[in-house]
Amino acid sequence: MTNVFTDPRPFYTRATEQAAALIKTVRAEDFTRPTPCTEFDVRALLSHVVGGTRRIAVVGEGGDGLAVEPVADGVADDGWPTAYDEVRVRVLKAWESDERMTSPVRVPWGEVPGHAALSGYVMEIVTHSWDLSEALGHPHGLDPELAEFALATARRVLPDSRPRDAETPFHTRREAPEGAGAYDQLAAWLGRKPLSRG
Repeated sequence: MTNVFTDPRPFYTRATEQAAALIKTVRAEDFTRPTPCTEFDVRALLSHVVGGTRRIAVVGEGGDGLAVEPVADGVADDGWPTAYDEVRVRVLKAWESDERMTSPVRVPWGEVPGHAALSGYVMEIVTHSWDLSEALGHPHGLDPELAEFALATARRVLPDSRPRDAETPFHTRREAPEGAGAYDQLAAWLGRKPLSRG
């Protein structure tokens, strides 16, 4: 069988539920905190997450996702939970068709089948959820199965050794600490460093 893949939709649904729960824990004093995604503080990370999720919705709806900047402007600080909930529901609807899983779509890294695109976006939201959790001091536990799916995707699509450039928006892979869990392994593969370890 030539078109065998793990359906990313259940993972994406769970990943967005996890992200939504984290976003709801952000307090007024948290917005300027640094994150392991070094170009973003918490507010900028939320803008990127909401804007990037809007891009995935447009891709799933058959539009040109590359025309959508992964930034959400004009959201008040108390509006992030609602903004994210609205756009993630839009994504889930846009990607619910089985046909969308095998149809080619255009994303920033090329033209790929829908399942490959959505798997990449699982990796992104799971990683950014870890970023946010680190910034907020781990307000609650994260689902390790989501990190395992995201890590498998990262290992499949991102080279082991790579420069950080416009084409590959991740730092060079770091060594994960011995005995690291799936989230720390994912962070290390993407070149991130936990804030708690400097």
